[in-house]
Amino acid sequence: MSGLLVLRPGALTTVQDLGRPGYAHLGVPRSGALDSGARDLANRLLGNPPDAAVLETTLDGVTLRALTPVTVAVTGAPCAVRVCGRPAAWGAPVRLRAGAELDVGRAESGVRGYVAVRGGFRVPPVLGSRSTDLLSGLGPAALTCGTPLPVGTPGPDSIRGADTLRVPGPPAELVLPVRLGPRADWFTAASLRTLLTSAYRVSAASNRIGLRTEAGPPLTRRRAGELPSEGMVLGAVQVPPDGLPVLFLADHPVTGGYPVVAVVPEGPPLDAAAQARPGTRVRFVGA
Repeated sequence: MSGLLVLRPGALTTVQDLGRPGYAHLGVPRSGALDSGARDLANRLLGNPPDAAVLETTLDGVTLRALTPVTVAVTGAPCAVRVCGRPAAWGAPVRLRAGAELDVGRAESGVRGYVAVRGGFRVPPVLGSRSTDLLSGLGPAALTCGTPLPVGTPGPDSIRGADTLRVPGPPAELVLPVRLGPRADWFTAASLRTLLTSAYRVSAASNRIGLRTEAGPPLTRRRAGELPSEGMVLGAVQVPPDGLPVLFLADHPVTGGYPVVAVVPEGPPLDAAAQARPGTRVRFVGA
């Protein structure tokens, strides 16, 4: 079999690609790489198409053995990269001979790293995507020791991958532009000003489903009672009973019953949210 073998899966390593947009009416979350910019950079380094599947690591990386000669690239959270114990390039193509061990180390800053392979990881797709969805359980399971990872055949353009790419670093402060609504009218005018002028911190309870905040002023409702469940979108800022905003990320549920005070538009700020460590300062600003 051509591909790689997992020797050390790390805290949480999953297969991710562009995700499954368009299935919310069936109750299927979007999923996909949390830091889409880092995913795209890794694939561009190798000349892969944008929908090629990559690995998404969490905090402490992953160790893989090449079963056949392959070329890989590591982006996302900066980290040490080693091949057979020797330093190798981060953010650039790295050739592995058969039997070579690739060690992607602990994130020096940020949270999530991305490992691409020329040809892409060819795990079986589900609903058109190879992404692992931790909320619904669709897609391949999170990697474990001994998991084989088949690799696809590189396309004719893959030899023209970039040699280097400029990669932005993880944020020291997370600034999230928001558009108020659709349930901003459930909150007092003072709370809306609070949202746009106060600072919060990223909570350790954050995950692929959502970025939770802490250590900031709670938002106060002007309307009591329950809100019927309604559709949720990527980037929605939901406010649970404790009043502290929660930013929905790629594995978010398709419906929710707490009011959404604002939405962060898709783009680089959501990529930055994927790399924000617990304790990182968070501010919401008008888009």
